[in-house]
Amino acid sequence: MTRIVNVYTISAFVALGSTLWGLDASSMVVIIGTHQYKDYYGNPLEIRQGEIISAIYVGSIIGALLSSVLGDQLSRKVAIQVGAGLWCVGAIVQSTSIGIAMLIIGRVISGLCIGLTSSLVPIYQCEIAPPKIRGRVVSFHYMAITFGILVQYFIQYGCSFIDSQAAFRVPWATQAVPAIILLIGLFWFPYSPRWLASKDRWDEALLVLAFLRTANCNINNPLVLAEYKEIEGQLRLEGNEESNWLHELLSRKMRKRVFLVIIIHMCQFLSGIPLIIIYGVYVFESAGINNPVLALSILYIITALLSIPSVVWIDQWGRRPSLLVGAILFGFLQFLIGGLFMQYGEPNPVPSQPFTWIINDHPAVTRTIQAGCYVFVGIYSLTWGPVTFIYPSEIIPLRIRSKTVSLTFALYWIIVFLLNLFFPVLFRSISWRLFFIFGSLNIGAFIYVWFAVPETKQRTLEEMDEIFEYDEPLWKSFLNSGDVNRLDRLARDIERGNLKIHQLAHLERTTQYSS
Repeated sequence: MTRIVNVYTISAFVALGSTLWGLDASSMVVIIGTHQYKDYYGNPLEIRQGEIISAIYVGSIIGALLSSVLGDQLSRKVAIQVGAGLWCVGAIVQSTSIGIAMLIIGRVISGLCIGLTSSLVPIYQCEIAPPKIRGRVVSFHYMAITFGILVQYFIQYGCSFIDSQAAFRVPWATQAVPAIILLIGLFWFPYSPRWLASKDRWDEALLVLAFLRTANCNINNPLVLAEYKEIEGQLRLEGNEESNWLHELLSRKMRKRVFLVIIIHMCQFLSGIPLIIIYGVYVFESAGINNPVLALSILYIITALLSIPSVVWIDQWGRRPSLLVGAILFGFLQFLIGGLFMQYGEPNPVPSQPFTWIINDHPAVTRTIQAGCYVFVGIYSLTWGPVTFIYPSEIIPLRIRSKTVSLTFALYWIIVFLLNLFFPVLFRSISWRLFFIFGSLNIGAFIYVWFAVPETKQRTLEEMDEIFEYDEPLWKSFLNSGDVNRLDRLARDIERGNLKIHQLAHLERTTQYSS
């Protein structure tokens, strides 16, 4: 009988932290177009609106940097709870704001949570998952983001018909609900076994592994002991290496992996996804769509629904093929949409609107642009969306994992902050040329992935050193990625008594393997 609390349900629950990110990603989409918001906050445009939207990313930068300290000292689980608490405070400040300054402060506080959870949720999921389903488990992180975007969008859409300040205060206040559930519920969930091992709490690490891998919490299960042995060996190896984490982070051994993680995240954001997800209403309005709010709702539904197949099949597809296919298709679609705007668009005669280039009386072109945006977000949900969060959490060694992911996300949020700060200005000043810029960046991302990104599907976290240190050809890493017999072989050796497991004294009475 399948136990209710298992790797899947734990990962799905902790993904509520990712839902918070999704709630914020669409928290301004409908609101910024309502007269209630414009009247109360003085119709902010260009750089002022950019400041409001990008304020959350200032907090995200700080939160991402703090995640390494809190994640290592307090544990991944407790640090996520801290983030949930900060989110509740931020939601309260935003929903009660009496001016732009207070709204910005509330978004900065909420950003602290986003910085923490965006870094630590995929790490926690990655560290509790067995290698065969690790990609599937971490994909819950991205799926939760997309459903958070969808839910918040429809909450805003419904509230937009309220002819009062409640049109924007209610959506911001309801964001606290999943954070409260996450904060309380995590008290009943386990710590990461690899974090416990890193703190020399080996008995607890073994018990958590047994809880996660077996229906009856059997610590004598050979596969449980094999994974325990893998963790033990990796930590012993890391313990013999350089003790200065910053030196190790910049060492020749780690440099390639750290750089790869950073570039993957940069390419993901610079694919142009924020142009369509966050500012999609501007794109649809300038394309001549009569009901951009309805069109955007369809876009968010597609984004959420197509995140489900990635959860089911990402461990079969693999990371590398997903990135390659996604990048080349992104580039094509960006050039297509930009070319249609260039060919059929004209200057906007209304200067007070957030876009300066529009398409009039070309219904076929308008429908093509709309369809192109839908295809773009669908491909993103199947490829780069989930893989971007799987890769950083699995390729970095345990000792510097949280620090590397923390640094990566801090740099990521800096780029997000700058781009969102100036995005309204860029959209008004260079309009359709933005699509060409993103299209070119996607072609560059395809080239980088082709030459620099190996396949890691179904390999244990402790095997990543072999993938990156032996410089095997990238195509070979893809072909060999299905070899998941390492733990099985180790389990057989333990079962036959060829390997000794070093247990704590009070656990040795229940575990009788010896060499």
